[in-house]
Amino acid sequence: MTRYPKSGKGSRWTAAELKSIPTSWQGDTLADGDGLSGEVRVSSGGAISVRFKSAFKWEGKVAWYQCGTWPAVSMAEIREERDKARQLVKKGINPNDHKKVTRVESQAQIEATLAEARRRESEDLSFRAMFEAWLADGVSRDDGNAELKRTFEKDVVPFIGDKPVRLVDDNDLRSVLRRVGRERGVGRTAQRMLSELRQLYRWSMSRNPWRTLIRDGNPADLVDARQVVNDDYEEGIRERVLSEAEIRELHNILLRQRQAYESLPAGRRHQGARPLKRESELALWIMLSTLCRAGETLKAAWKDVDLDMSEWFLPAANTKTKVAMIVYLSPFALRQFKELHKLTGHTQWCFPARSKGRVREGAAPPTNHVYEKSVSKQVGDRQVRFMQRDGSFDHRKHDDSLVLANGERGEWTPHDLRRTGATLMQAMGIALDTIDRCQNHKLPGPKVRRHYLHHEYADEKRAAWRRLGDRLDAILNDGALPNPSCSIPEQQPGTSMALKSADSPTHDASALHGLRS
Repeated sequence: MTRYPKSGKGSRWTAAELKSIPTSWQGDTLADGDGLSGEVRVSSGGAISVRFKSAFKWEGKVAWYQCGTWPAVSMAEIREERDKARQLVKKGINPNDHKKVTRVESQAQIEATLAEARRRESEDLSFRAMFEAWLADGVSRDDGNAELKRTFEKDVVPFIGDKPVRLVDDNDLRSVLRRVGRERGVGRTAQRMLSELRQLYRWSMSRNPWRTLIRDGNPADLVDARQVVNDDYEEGIRERVLSEAEIRELHNILLRQRQAYESLPAGRRHQGARPLKRESELALWIMLSTLCRAGETLKAAWKDVDLDMSEWFLPAANTKTKVAMIVYLSPFALRQFKELHKLTGHTQWCFPARSKGRVREGAAPPTNHVYEKSVSKQVGDRQVRFMQRDGSFDHRKHDDSLVLANGERGEWTPHDLRRTGATLMQAMGIALDTIDRCQNHKLPGPKVRRHYLHHEYADEKRAAWRRLGDRLDAILNDGALPNPSCSIPEQQPGTSMALKSADSPTHDASALHGLRS
């Protein structure tokens, strides 16, 4: 049924009249004049809408042009759309075809705009996004990249993280590294971070979308290592070796601190100076007497230590070189492990992480070994005169109780004990090849030699470790006189010892076949 406004046929519908349309008109046609008519529709909820269309002749036939639906579109806009269609017909243009073309062009414009937005978004990808992509897919450290993430999020990302990769240049990198190497005076860390930045860019330059953003080459390659450290920074491999007097002094300091603390009444121990944790003390002597790295030592599990056979097996996964090794424990080293077993033998780990919860409330057993740098941090916290610190950290020591030789030869670290033990072996005339094998170093020589020569040097290494242990016993024996034929010469500040530590993450020549049943 066709319906007309109250004013009659040929007149226009008013907004008030449209709003008063009853639902019973569903399907009826509203005539608005000048060829415009609309079909009444009623939604399931009872809402009224009218879909308007305009008739026009095209190629001798009546055609329809959809002008819009009221009330989503006002009647003024609907009538204007009808008038535009009439003008197109007069020009010989089919308004429906014109609408299709307009729609296609509009969609093309939208897609072009979106493509441009995506291009700009890609071009503006930030350094932070590139770093996170590298962490996820480009680098894999034994600690799950925790240290790498901590360092960059502290010293790099806050300053250039939000900057587009295409705009980060060598000046930006030089600036963030100088904050570390010059302002904080941590030159070695700054140069290590420079090496890591170069790795990050090398990885990114061979992958989309990053390679398209680094058009001018690796900016980290334009930063010289000397540009990020102070002028007085001394480059090179660390060469600190503890003298025999310092080894004896370290032993005495640890002993005095422990005895002083244990002599306090139980109720007053919280008032005294807490000594280095006994497990950490033993870790230091184990590192010195076995030449093992701190990480290798602190990851040790009791299932790999055979106290009856005096052997300690280091799985490949625990070593820096990813080569398994057996350490033949000297009587000195075995004593350290036996005492350690009294403290932690009830757990899986030789150096277990702290249990969660309070012991008196039934603490859960430790599920992992201690943090690999925990002993290094404890030793560093007790040599604060060499640290660049603004103040003490919560729950950490802040004193100079482990400074040796009045600090005249600088700080010492647990890794220096590995170098010290190797130097003691060298001073006793032990062959350098044997020392390298005791340290689980990469061996020199052609690769073919490492494929064909598989002697384990078990007897040579066992003898070397035993001689080192005997020498340590003599050094720590108050009544023993130094043996001039096998003592470490007193090193003057600024001089170098003959043997340097040259740890290299590559494979040992020997393949450990059938080492453990």
